[in-house]
Amino acid sequence: MHPEVSLQMAETPAAADPGPELRERQISWSALRLLPTRLWVPLCAVLLTTLTLAAVGEWSAQSALTRLGLFVLTVVTLGLLLAVTRLLLIEAERQARLRGAAQQQKRELDNLVEARTGELSALSTHLQELAEKEKSELARNLHDELGGLLTAAKMDLSWLQSRVDAPPIHERLAQLGAVLDEAMDLKRRLVETLRPSLLDHFGLATALRAYVDAASAKAGLQCEILLAEDGEPLPRDVAIALFRIVQEGLTNIVRHAEAHHVRLQVTNDGAVYVFTLSDDGRGFDPHGPQVRRSHGIMGMRQRVRALGGELTLESSLGRGTTLRVRVPTATPGR
Repeated sequence: MHPEVSLQMAETPAAADPGPELRERQISWSALRLLPTRLWVPLCAVLLTTLTLAAVGEWSAQSALTRLGLFVLTVVTLGLLLAVTRLLLIEAERQARLRGAAQQQKRELDNLVEARTGELSALSTHLQELAEKEKSELARNLHDELGGLLTAAKMDLSWLQSRVDAPPIHERLAQLGAVLDEAMDLKRRLVETLRPSLLDHFGLATALRAYVDAASAKAGLQCEILLAEDGEPLPRDVAIALFRIVQEGLTNIVRHAEAHHVRLQVTNDGAVYVFTLSDDGRGFDPHGPQVRRSHGIMGMRQRVRALGGELTLESSLGRGTTLRVRVPTATPGR
């Protein structure tokens, strides 16, 4: 039978159902496209030689010369196959080396990012502690020096009022006394803002209760405060860090939440302090970009991280917000 006729008859049944064959060809072609360019030439040579052997063997298998030619072509084909196999192995080794180098670079980059993140976290913690020390120093100076000057002025004013009888002068001295009272009240508020005196003298629980009560009353909020019994006194830097976290959380509620009720709960099981600050405000998306860019939330997270704790923020639109902070009683490095 003529080879063209045989080939045509072999292809006729396959054409009846081209679906599976077409899919196999597409898969084979996709796999071949993954080979590097320098492997295409020997691969095409092997395929061409194999097709030639098949064609020659079909129409002239009876000739001795043809058998010799077939033997030679077979040897050549095997040689090309070995060459292609060797190239494939070399390419596989090269790809493995590239993957290893990429993984090594990824590990080095991860280590570098982790190291830089640790350095930035340590720097942020240092700056926060330095800011608190400067605030404490400024509060002490205001209390001692400015407070002393204002007190002396009040005493001198009282002395003048007791020795002046003229009504107009008495009236002006009374106005001056009112101004000095306002100045002393302003000094007291500034000192409390910089460094809460209740925190240093009566502990964290008393300072939190007084602050939340005062801030809620000023903002027109109903507040509920549930504080655990005072345990062992916290170090001053830990206490001020926890106070600042609650302070920042309540400030955010007053500014953004449009809430009517706020609740602060502090529990202590001996190993972990848990601070829960919640409101019934409008809520927000805790995964939104505005949260990631919020310096206040970033500052709170950094304070909690420095104490070895964990901060979680739960909120949804229209359902309020809950800020929960878990801090171990034995903070690292303290």
